[in-house]
Amino acid sequence: MAKITSALEASSNKEYRNALVELLFQLADDEFLIAFRGSEWLGLAPHIEEDVAFSSINQNTMGHAAMYYRLLEELGEGDADELAHARKAFQRKNAVLLELVNGTGTYLEEPRFDWAFAVVRHYFYDVYKKLKLEALKQSSYEPLVHVAININMEQYYHVMHWRTWFEQLCEGKGSARARMEAAIEKVWDEFSGVLDYGPKGGAMSGHGIIIDEASFQKRWETEMRRIFDAVNMSYPGQCRMKSGNGRIGEHTKDLEQAISTLGEVYHLDPQAVW
Repeated sequence: MAKITSALEASSNKEYRNALVELLFQLADDEFLIAFRGSEWLGLAPHIEEDVAFSSINQNTMGHAAMYYRLLEELGEGDADELAHARKAFQRKNAVLLELVNGTGTYLEEPRFDWAFAVVRHYFYDVYKKLKLEALKQSSYEPLVHVAININMEQYYHVMHWRTWFEQLCEGKGSARARMEAAIEKVWDEFSGVLDYGPKGGAMSGHGIIIDEASFQKRWETEMRRIFDAVNMSYPGQCRMKSGNGRIGEHTKDLEQAISTLGEVYHLDPQAVW
């Protein structure tokens, strides 16, 4: 398919525009929620160097969300800040895995967060994200190609960061490996929701906005098998979607808490720029 070079051109084809908007909401909301859950580790990471590194990764990721929301704004979906902060939980398209709390307690009250879960969730998501960006660089929507290229420049370092943690903990002594195995199972129970394209997946690939879902999942599985082999773990088989499909607005109560916190400043002054 010929390249679509502008929001105006994309809007001339209703089916194309609808599929593009659906994908952009998924990309934006995924980044927005995983960045927020990561930011809750500020001051709670295992050591000060990780506190700085993780904060930088989350800042980058929130910036990536902003890029996608701006593409939606260009397509006439509304103000980027409002799309990020003012939409209800049932309107969100993020995968459920990315909204789940980091552990028991809250950031301000008795936080007992699970570092193994954080490592596995962020590593597996960032591997997925790297592959997604590589696929998006071939998109028929040129503005999305430019964004994917820009984001991908940082993504290599994010993956490398989490790979180091993942391999060290999986190969660690004592309870480290057992905790990582438990975290892998928890993430695996929901990761099918990350891979899912939603109800407009066929239109997305049919219009060349992204490769088809089955082909992408095969790429991801091939990469994940390498990751498990590297730490001498058996590949756990088909991932699942136990808590609902966020691509169609199914979410947990954890999302309500997240968007309430994320929207506090915005609702005080909706004219502020995030």
